[in-house]
Amino acid sequence: MENFFKDVPEFPSFKEISIEDKPLFDEMFLRFPPLISEFTFTNLFIWRKTYSLRFTRLDSFLCLLGETEGVPFFFPPIGEGDLIKCFRKLMGFLKEIKEDPEILRVPEEMVKRIDRRCEGMKAELDRDQSDYVYLVKDLISLEGRRYHRKRNHIKQFKERYSYQYQPMTLEVVSECLRLEEEWCALRHCEAIPGLTNEFIAIKEALEHFEELRLEGGSILIGGKVEAFTLGEPLNSDTVVIHIEKANPAFEGIYAMINQLFLENHWSHFTYVNREQDLGEEGLRKAKESYFPHHMVHKYRVRLTDRKGGNDEEN
Repeated sequence: MENFFKDVPEFPSFKEISIEDKPLFDEMFLRFPPLISEFTFTNLFIWRKTYSLRFTRLDSFLCLLGETEGVPFFFPPIGEGDLIKCFRKLMGFLKEIKEDPEILRVPEEMVKRIDRRCEGMKAELDRDQSDYVYLVKDLISLEGRRYHRKRNHIKQFKERYSYQYQPMTLEVVSECLRLEEEWCALRHCEAIPGLTNEFIAIKEALEHFEELRLEGGSILIGGKVEAFTLGEPLNSDTVVIHIEKANPAFEGIYAMINQLFLENHWSHFTYVNREQDLGEEGLRKAKESYFPHHMVHKYRVRLTDRKGGNDEEN
């Protein structure tokens, strides 16, 4: 592991994420398979500007520092070793900057590992960030009464429109960018920070599509891309869908691209992680309408004492 980390700055020095760091993160995620949707290199890379992402090496852990609205936080550490000691050092670093230090997006599995032994810290469920996970076969077949409305949407789409499904290629990337720009104009993205940041992330994903080795799919109607989606493996049995955009003028197109992408690219996977709802009511309703198999819950870990997190005895 020492040689593996040789080019990573040692805590508390940090390095900004660049495309050249993909092999490092890919290897870490291969060694320590992630459950949370944030932990693919693609997600970290395309959102790096939004969160001002930087990383460092702390003992045998890879640690990511980010910001939301100028307030710093750490993602859960990646690696193996003394997790409690790592958490305390990260909290101590943050404590020098802010009153209430936090490690965010901590998966439930990691919380269970630290909960009983980590005095001075508390974990709180962050429901808005919890990932929705579905059975791939369910979202392809859409069988049973509960998927009746989804089947109807797809049936109506097929009856109304002459369409073509096409795997994502470099040749259609510019068309996908055109669709995203039109979608943003319709939603006034420039006035909504969350949508502005999403536009930047999608643009990064499309412009680095080949380097990131993403899989994608698109629906063409009248020779124009009217829907596209991007995803990749999260771990050995789960695919994660990073992006899904469509022209809302075509009723049923979201259900159609969702089904076609899984059927054409990911039918050999067991689960599909469709990320979080961010607390948005409409998005939550849409994700729940596909009946998740389970949720990957994430937590905020905070200090409950005033020691500053530098106690290494634990």
